[in-house]
This record gives sequence, structure tokens and C-alpha cells, in this order.
Amino acid sequence: MKFYYILIACCLTLLACQDTASKSDLQPLDLLQYGIPITILAPDSVAVKSGNLSFSQDVTIKGEEPGYDIQIFGYDATTTNPETVKAEQLADIKSNRYFSKIVQEDPAGFIYEIALDSTNLNYGFKHIRIQGDKEYVFQTAMVGSFNLEDTKRMYEAVQKK
Repeated sequence: MKFYYILIACCLTLLACQDTASKSDLQPLDLLQYGIPITILAPDSVAVKSGNLSFSQDVTIKGEEPGYDIQIFGYDATTTNPETVKAEQLADIKSNRYFSKIVQEDPAGFIYEIALDSTNLNYGFKHIRIQGDKEYVFQTAMVGSFNLEDTKRMYEAVQKK
């Protein structure tokens, strides 16, 4: 019986030490060739798609592995204050009937939780950057489900360092 406790303790220790979604596996990715003069952190192998809507740019960066799928929208800036844009984005998210809570909030962004029910939780983020006469809204991709660990990893990857 003692052997099983030791075995379980070893397994739990190994799992706790494992860092599968570390930021160290992310590399700088320059998005200038896609029309956005910004560099973010991304896995080595990503698929980048860009398009232009009538009023915005749209760039999607999807990793080969699940858990990294970022969408960036670029608009003509309406303000020079990212907190103003963040407040608008926050109000929009809070109006979602499945909105549960804000997990983390910073001056230029936030991570939020969506609860479809008590067992089905999904996380997303919004990060705002104003650069020149453009405002950029970084977020988790519109399609997909993300856990909190992956969402935090993506949120850190888009923040200006």
C-alpha cells in the first residue's frame, strides 16, 4: 500500500513540474508583411491569414498545436487612449449572456471567463494597442475553446515588451 502512495506522489510531482505551455517555446513573429507593424510571440509553426474588411484589417495566427489561435483586428484609431477602447470591449464582453467573470485586468486588456454551464468553461482575452493612427484589438480566435492556461499564454504573447 505504501508503494502506491509513493507512486502517486511521484506522478503528481512530475505533472506539477511539467510546463507544457511555457512562454519559452514562443518566438518573435513580425506581422509587418501581413499589414500590421507589430511583433508578437508565436510558436515556430503557425499559419497566418490576413484579410481586409471594408473598415478593418483581420489577421489570424493559428498554431499547429491546439491552444494557440489569435485574431487581430486593426481599425482607424478613434482615440489615443487604449483604456477607452478597452472599456468598450469590456462592455461588449459583459453583455454576453454566458459571461461569468473577469479573471485578470490590466490597463490595456483583460482575460475573461465564459460559462456555458457549470462544467463547460471557456476563456478569452482582449488586448488593445494603439500605434500611430491605428488601434489594434488582439483576442482569442472566434472559433475554438481555450482553457485558462492557454489563454494566459496567448495574452502574454501579444503584450508589448
